[in-house]
Amino acid sequence: PQAEHHHHHNIHPFSHSHMKFLLQGSLPVYFPYEFIYPEQYAFISSMYSAIQAKGHAALEVPCGAGKTVSILSLILSYQWANRGSNNSRKLIYCTRTVGEMEKVLEELQELTKFMKKEIGDQYNLLAVGLSSRKNLCVHPQVSKQPTALRVDSGCRSRTASWQREEAMERAQQEGIGDIEDAADQLGLCKFYEGFQKGTEEKEHPIYLSEGGVYTLNDLREYGKKKGICPYFTARRALEYANVIVYSYSYMLDPKIASMVSASFDKSAIVVFDEAHNIDSVCIQALSIKITNQTLIHCQRNIKEISERVRQFEAQNHQRLRDEYSRLVRGLGASGTGMSDRFASNPVLPQDMLSEAVPGNIRKARHFVQFLQRFCIYLQQRLKTKKTEIDSPEEFLIELNKFTAVTMKQLRFTSERLYSLLNTLEIRNVDQFFKLTSLADFATLLGTYQKGFTIIIEPYDERTPTFSDPILQFCCLDASIAIKNVFDKFETVVITSGTLSPLNFYSKLLDFAPVVSKSFKNTLPRDCICPMIVSRGNDQVAISTSYKTRGDKSVTQNLGNLLLELTSTVPDGIICFFTSYQYMEDLVCEWHKLGILHRIRENKLVYVETPNAEETSIALTNYRAACDCGRGAVFFSYARGKVSEGIDFDGHYGRAVVMFGVPFVNTESKILQSRLAFLQRHKGIGEGDFLNFDAMRNTAQCIGRVIRHKNDYGLMILADKRYNRADKYKKLPEWITAHIQPQKNMNLSTDSAMNLARSFLIEMAQDSDYENILRRTLFSEKDIHRMESERARDLEARQAPNSGLQNGVSSVVVPEAGQNGQNGTAKGDNEEMRDVSEMTATRTTASSPPPPAQTDEEVLHEDLMDMRE
Repeated sequence: PQAEHHHHHNIHPFSHSHMKFLLQGSLPVYFPYEFIYPEQYAFISSMYSAIQAKGHAALEVPCGAGKTVSILSLILSYQWANRGSNNSRKLIYCTRTVGEMEKVLEELQELTKFMKKEIGDQYNLLAVGLSSRKNLCVHPQVSKQPTALRVDSGCRSRTASWQREEAMERAQQEGIGDIEDAADQLGLCKFYEGFQKGTEEKEHPIYLSEGGVYTLNDLREYGKKKGICPYFTARRALEYANVIVYSYSYMLDPKIASMVSASFDKSAIVVFDEAHNIDSVCIQALSIKITNQTLIHCQRNIKEISERVRQFEAQNHQRLRDEYSRLVRGLGASGTGMSDRFASNPVLPQDMLSEAVPGNIRKARHFVQFLQRFCIYLQQRLKTKKTEIDSPEEFLIELNKFTAVTMKQLRFTSERLYSLLNTLEIRNVDQFFKLTSLADFATLLGTYQKGFTIIIEPYDERTPTFSDPILQFCCLDASIAIKNVFDKFETVVITSGTLSPLNFYSKLLDFAPVVSKSFKNTLPRDCICPMIVSRGNDQVAISTSYKTRGDKSVTQNLGNLLLELTSTVPDGIICFFTSYQYMEDLVCEWHKLGILHRIRENKLVYVETPNAEETSIALTNYRAACDCGRGAVFFSYARGKVSEGIDFDGHYGRAVVMFGVPFVNTESKILQSRLAFLQRHKGIGEGDFLNFDAMRNTAQCIGRVIRHKNDYGLMILADKRYNRADKYKKLPEWITAHIQPQKNMNLSTDSAMNLARSFLIEMAQDSDYENILRRTLFSEKDIHRMESERARDLEARQAPNSGLQNGVSSVVVPEAGQNGQNGTAKGDNEEMRDVSEMTATRTTASSPPPPAQTDEEVLHEDLMDMRE
C-alpha cells in the first residue's frame, strides 16, 4: 500500500507550505497547508457564516476531512483579526474523551507554531485542556489513589478552607514560617499552597502569562517545575484563556458546569465535536439511579453525620450556629472556597431558587431527620414486586402523604447537604458519594416535573429471576440540559462525521441552527465500497431480526460470509454485532458448526469485552497480528467503547462488517417512556426514532474503517433490512454517495465477494496518488478566484433587477457544500478547474468533461441556496 505512512488524517501528505486567504471578503484565514480540501473550505465558510450571524450550526463533515484543523484555523484567525476588541471570542472546544482532547491540543500546538512563524513574536495565544483531578494531580500520595473519587477526596482533605485554617493556627503555635515546605507535616498540599501564594502576585506562574498551548501532560510538568497545582491553575486559566478544551460534562452536567463554566461570556464560541450522541449525554446529565445498595450506604452516611452533629453540638456549637445564620441570609454553601466544592447543584442555573433554605431543614439536626425519612420511604418503594412508572408529580404526592416531605425542602437538599459536609469538616467525601447522589435525586425531583419520569423495577431485565430493585429518575427530553448552552452562548456548533438526518438533531435538542449542512467527501479515488449483503449463497435471506435470529441457516450464512471475507481481504477485518449478548450467542454457534475454527486458520480472532483492560490488550495484539502479516479479525459490538472511539486506519481496517441492524433494546421501560414523550411533544414517531438511532450507530461502526484520504476499505452491511430506504438513506451522504442500487445492494455472499475482489485489486494498483489528490484540492490561487467570483455574484444579486440577465451565475463551494453541485463561473476562468470534477468521487486524467449546466438548473440552485 503506497503512501501508507501518511496516516494523519488532517495533513495533506505532500504539503510543506501554507496558505492565507480572505474569507467572504472580510476575514484573513491562516491555513497551515498548501492545499485545502473543497469540503474543508465549505465547512470553514459555513461555520464563519454562523459566527457572523451569531447563530448556531449543525455540520456533518466526512471522516478524514480535517475537521479539527479547519475549526482551529478559522477561530484562531478570527481571534487574531479581532484582537484587542470586544469581538475577540473565546473558543470552548468540547470533546467526548480525554484522548480526543489531547489530539485537539496537539493539533493546536502545531497550528500556533505556524501562526507565530507567519505573524511574528507578537502573536500569543493561551490554550488549556481541563480534566479531573485524577488526570492532573501531581501530589505524590493523592495522585496514586485508584479512583477519581478517592483523588477528589484526598485533594479536599488537604485543601479545604477549614483544614488550612487549622494548619495555619498550628504553624503559628509551632513557629513554622514556610508553609509550603512544611505542607506534608501540616496535612496540606504544597502544590495547592504554591497556587494560593501565587494568587497574591500579579506576575506569578499560575497566570500562565507566557501563553502557549498546555496539554494535560504539559500542565502536570509545569506544575511540578513551578511548585503549583496544575488542576487549580487550569481552573483559574479558564477565565482568560483564548481556547479551552474539555469534555462535554464541563458544559452539560450542571453539577460540574456551574462551578467551571458559569463565568464564560455569551460571545464564546462553543463547539461540540463528535456530537452524534449528544442527546444521550444530555439525558444522562439529569438522570439518576437509586438501588438498595445506594440506600444502605446512605443509611450509614446519615448515621455518621448524625453522630458528628451531636459532637459539634457538644464541643463546637459555634460552627453550627454560624452555618445556620449563613443559611438564614440565603448564602448556602456558596460561602465556601474554590477547593471546598467537590460538586455543585444538580439542576440548571435558571432553575435554582435564590431564596433562603426552608426553616424546617435549616438546623443540622432537623435536616438529618429529613434525610432519614426520605431514605426510609425510598426503601419501602423499592420493595415492589411489579414495575411501577410514576410521573414526578404522582411520586411527590405519595411522598408527601407518607413523610410530610415538601417539594421546597427537596429543591434545597443538595445545597443543604454540601453546606453541612463543609460545616462538619468531612474529609473523606468519597465515602459520602451515595448520599450526595440521593441529595441530587431529591433536588432534581423537587425541581423538574415535565420531561421526566420515575421507573421502579423489581429486577434487572437481564436477570429476571434475581431480585435487584432499582429506582430510576429518567430525563426524557435531551433539550433540557443543553437549553442553557444554546440560550447563553451566541454561537454553538455541533459537528460529527455522522449527524444524519440533520433535522433530527434540531428537533431532539430543540434549537434552530442558522446553518445546517452535510458535506460530501472529496476523494482521489473510489476508496469506499459499501455493500448490502441480504442473502447467502443458498439464497436464504440474511437478517438478525428476532424472528430469524435462532435460524440455523441464517447463523451458517453469516459465518460463511465472514469466512469468505477472511480468505479474500488482507490484513484486518472488524466485525460489529448488534449487542454483546448476540455476539456471544453467534460466536458459540459458529464454534459448534466448526466455522470459527476455519476462520482462525485464515486470521487470528480477538474480542472486545465489557472489561476495558482486556479490550485494550486484545486491540494491541490485533494490531500486532496485522503488522506482522498474519492478519486478524476483531469482534466488537454496537454502542461499545470500540465502536465509539477506536480508529482502524490503514491496514488495521480493510473491511468492516455490521452483522444486523443495531436497534436499541425496545423492551426497556426507559426507552418506551422516551419514545412516548418524543411522539407526544416532538412529533417524532417511534419507528422514525428507532431507525435514526440504529443508523447513527451503524454509521459510527462502519465509519471506523476510513480515517484519512488515502485509506480504503469495504463496508459490509449484513442484513436484508438495509435495502429499505428508511435504513440506508439515513446513513451520512459521504457513504450513501457510493451506494448504487444495481451494484452494491441486495447482494448474495458470492456476488459480494466478487465485488470485494475487484475493489481490492483496483485499490492495489500503482497510481500517481499525489497528482490525483492534487487535482481534487484547492490552492490559494483557486480560493482567491472563487472569493472574487463570490463577491461579483453578490454584487449582481444585490443590484436592482439584475436577475440572471448576464447568463450563468456562479455557485461557489461554500454555498453548495451539502449537495455536491459545486460549480464556478465559466468563460474568463478557463484555468479554474471545474469544482464538480474536484468533488467527483473518482478523478482521472481522461475523465470526460461534465455536461454544462443550463440556465434553468443554475437558477434552481441559486433559489435553493437563498432558501437555505
